[in-house]
Amino acid sequence: MESTRTLTDKIFLVLKGLGMGAANKVPGVSGGVVAFVAGFYEEFIYSLQKINRKAFLLLINGRFKSCYNYINGRFLGLLFFGMIVSYFSVSKLLDYLIFHYELYVWSVFFGMIMGSIYYINKDFRDWNYKTYTFLAIGITLGVGISFLNPAMENDNLWFVFFCGIISVSGMTLPGFSGSFILILLGNYVLLLVDSVNALYDTFYEILRGDFMFIENSQRIKMLKVLGVFTLGSITGLVTFSHVLSYILKHYKKITLSTIIGFIIGSLGVVWPWKETIYKYDESGQLLHDSTGERIIENYQRYIPDPNKETLYAIFFILLGILIVLALEAYGAKTRKQNA
Repeated sequence: MESTRTLTDKIFLVLKGLGMGAANKVPGVSGGVVAFVAGFYEEFIYSLQKINRKAFLLLINGRFKSCYNYINGRFLGLLFFGMIVSYFSVSKLLDYLIFHYELYVWSVFFGMIMGSIYYINKDFRDWNYKTYTFLAIGITLGVGISFLNPAMENDNLWFVFFCGIISVSGMTLPGFSGSFILILLGNYVLLLVDSVNALYDTFYEILRGDFMFIENSQRIKMLKVLGVFTLGSITGLVTFSHVLSYILKHYKKITLSTIIGFIIGSLGVVWPWKETIYKYDESGQLLHDSTGERIIENYQRYIPDPNKETLYAIFFILLGILIVLALEAYGAKTRKQNA
């Protein structure tokens, strides 16, 4: 696979990683949808499931090149490089856009989800009572999850590890938003805001030659939380990839119909017209995270009025659909070249 990749393909892989990283951070949006629509989902799952006992043995025996080739290292490396860059750049831009143009950002995502449903469904010809049943199960789970009430924040390290395993599902399972699951588990701010900011501040201080953070117990705690969360995410990524690789191989039709259901169900999470519900303490005071931002508890959805703002939002929904169709066209071209 690697020998057939051109420089342009490699650049696009990094860009796809940027897209996955940004999508994974936004509650309600799944990085797995980006992988699915852009035409590299199965290669992504196949490569991840190669991180197994054989790869580990190659690594400890010093056969680094063989291990790198075995796990499709260049593909995963470029993709994860894009995700990491996204985490500290594109996702920051996305935070800004959501703050200033929330309705239009959600409209683009809503359009992208609609485009994804069209893309996945158009080539799926195996509809029968069984696949319709799993479609209904996927929709029910997707919608049900979107209306659950969030739990309280919990920084117990075992729970943080569990959050890591669950949150990474958005990368491997299209339509299943890991970030939204973290909101429901009560740990979105702790794990994707506070701990990441602690890491960013620590890197900045180290570059300045300041190591006083070692004496900051709260900073050390946040770094420990981020480390355990990362370990849980890696564990979940490898575990989910093995499970998905098996079911895609043996139960591809019902897996795809369930994924379509998940994505349809996730439309409720990314519905553009919603009021943000913020979290308050027992005395009625608005709660803020470590950066001073208000903590989101959930969303209240509504039907929009027919006005100019709504027309703009519909335009951005159409733009989202066009983005997916463009990705799909590129993905089809890539698959044809690789074939």
